[in-house]
Amino acid sequence: MIVGGKEISREKTLEVLYPYTGEVIDTVPEASFEDVDKAISLAVEGKRIMKNTPIYKRVEILNKVSEIILQKVNELTKSLVLEVGKTIREARAEVLRTAEIFKYAAEEARRIHGETLPFDSVKGSEMKKGFFIREPVGIVGAIVPFNVPLALAAHKIAPAIAAGNAVILKPTTQAPLNGIILGRILLEAGMPPEALSVLTGRGNTVGTAIVKDPRIRVITFTGSVDVGKEIMKNAGIKKVALELGSNSALVIMNSANIEKAVKATVSGGFSLAGQVCISVQRVFVQEDVFEDYINRLIEEVKKIKYGDPMNEKIDMGPVIDESNAKRIVEWINEAKELGGKIVIGGQRDYTMVEPTVVVNVPLNAKIMEKELFGPAVAVRKIHDLDEAIKLVNKSRYGLQAGIFTERLEEAFRFAECVEVGGVMINEGPRYRADFMPYGGYKDSGIGREGIKYAIEEMTEIKVVCFDLRRE
Repeated sequence: MIVGGKEISREKTLEVLYPYTGEVIDTVPEASFEDVDKAISLAVEGKRIMKNTPIYKRVEILNKVSEIILQKVNELTKSLVLEVGKTIREARAEVLRTAEIFKYAAEEARRIHGETLPFDSVKGSEMKKGFFIREPVGIVGAIVPFNVPLALAAHKIAPAIAAGNAVILKPTTQAPLNGIILGRILLEAGMPPEALSVLTGRGNTVGTAIVKDPRIRVITFTGSVDVGKEIMKNAGIKKVALELGSNSALVIMNSANIEKAVKATVSGGFSLAGQVCISVQRVFVQEDVFEDYINRLIEEVKKIKYGDPMNEKIDMGPVIDESNAKRIVEWINEAKELGGKIVIGGQRDYTMVEPTVVVNVPLNAKIMEKELFGPAVAVRKIHDLDEAIKLVNKSRYGLQAGIFTERLEEAFRFAECVEVGGVMINEGPRYRADFMPYGGYKDSGIGREGIKYAIEEMTEIKVVCFDLRRE
């Protein structure tokens, strides 16, 4: 791990396992409370250095990080496959995406500015002139999940640097290696050592210590609702940005391009073995196109090649570990026991869960109510758009949703009525552009990612007011 720019080791370590085989691929130090305290103490000096680092220098650092990532594509790709289990093609795409995120941040760093304020619009303030500026918050604590660990770390670190903050990164215990590599890249690119730590360890020790410390001004977290709630309890008076997942819905109306809708279901439901917070999980299909949709969906799912994620021809790899594989299959079987029908898939071999489609799933099944985070989609018939909207909103989550329709009025009504942070028209909810404001309603979290919007979360507004009266 990295503490204040220096790599250190500890006798106590955590094993990193390859999800496909379960073998140990590496170990990382298990940070202590003392390590956390030292990292934050150094970051106090680091935040001063970063605040005094001019924007052009931050831009240089961010662009250099992007360049070095592109030089280390193979190393980072292999690391992601081995510790996450995603396919080599998915891993390579994540590395390239990460390089782009740092480039986006370099561009946005040049656009951080304030506004003039019309004090003379207030009676008695005619001789006052002023403005507000944005300043860095100081120290950002970034906690990332296992599924897209490199790109999501970038979504937290890059805007923090652009805004002029020190950063403490807490990688997930399941996939910490790419976070350490990224830390080395940041230092090579010129990040002040005091302003960067990468702390490997358990969430209930290292993560909690980071969240509780009053010297950290922003916590940005991606993960489960339960952990998000604990963060809110422990954070105290600081900014908190939480992205807490979803059970995203896709609606298919009878005017839809069924072929396109099926492809969006497959790519959205089974990429990264369904372990994406905006994966397609619940599908609501208008009854007169239901059979056509299901038949085409089954044929497309049959084409998915799953297995060894190092194989370039493989489309889908394993889930992160066996306990999650067991849970996913249990939820699928529960849906069947409650009256649903498994039309394809439903079995597992260690961490490999077959791509699965379950139809006529009751609304009280876990796969309909909770976040599955696995390679299965649950499909139900709907009568009309009103029913679709009602079912989409019948969820504790509200991250993103999608609809396929050729009727403009249906698209607009759906967009206005669903309670989510992102609505995709003739596209699945899995779509995300890294510059857009990304976040959700309800239990899907608070705050927004997307470089520009994350920078706003990671800066403070300071008002400056001049009284120009001479008497």
